[in-house]
Amino acid sequence: MKRYAVAAAALALTLSLPTAAHAAAPSAAPAPAAAVVPQVLPIGVAVGALPLAVEDRTGYQRTSFRHWNSGDVPADGCNTRAEVLLAEAVVHPEIGPGCTLTGGVWWSYYDEREVTLAGALDIDHMVPLAEAWDSGASAWTAARREAYANDQGQQASLVAVTARSNRSKADQDPAEWLPPSADALCRYGAEWTATKLRWGLAVDEAERDRLLDIAAGCGGTDVEFTPAP
Repeated sequence: MKRYAVAAAALALTLSLPTAAHAAAPSAAPAPAAAVVPQVLPIGVAVGALPLAVEDRTGYQRTSFRHWNSGDVPADGCNTRAEVLLAEAVVHPEIGPGCTLTGGVWWSYYDEREVTLAGALDIDHMVPLAEAWDSGASAWTAARREAYANDQGQQASLVAVTARSNRSKADQDPAEWLPPSADALCRYGAEWTATKLRWGLAVDEAERDRLLDIAAGCGGTDVEFTPAP
């Protein structure tokens, strides 16, 4: 089948992440660390590069992922949720005391709806916290789980969407839930894959197969991700 041919080809891929320069002689100044650059892969190859594992939710608690914290700019008085809303606004809202947002316009791509009230939006973890736990985050430190839950280092990680669509999704993976808008499918599959690659998270068999099905219908779609620090 086409999706398995894509997967087989992908398994031969070695992701070439930047490495630090060789150590200089003792008398020389240390070389600066190499910058981490985004990786760009065709969606089928990217899905095939995801590690395969059986998921396990044993011990999961939502409180294991601290959110929302003070965000990327603590001095702005806005938490991560508010910073994402500001970053994704189509029309910028006014910022009041305590980072209260009034006015503004947002586009919820899951269900293709325009939203004009910040309180009507949820900030969706592209890969839900419970799914991240199942897929490898259970072995992380509390600090790394907090970094994941507040990740603004890659646009796909957190997305402002209608509360209705986010709560319909809950903690389901693509084998169980997809956005109601057909036009959102390729973007959603690419962003889910990008988030899992960024954080080194695994997929289970049903999830991988659904992602490969999506990839088969999304030729020309690329997945761009930057490995998390």
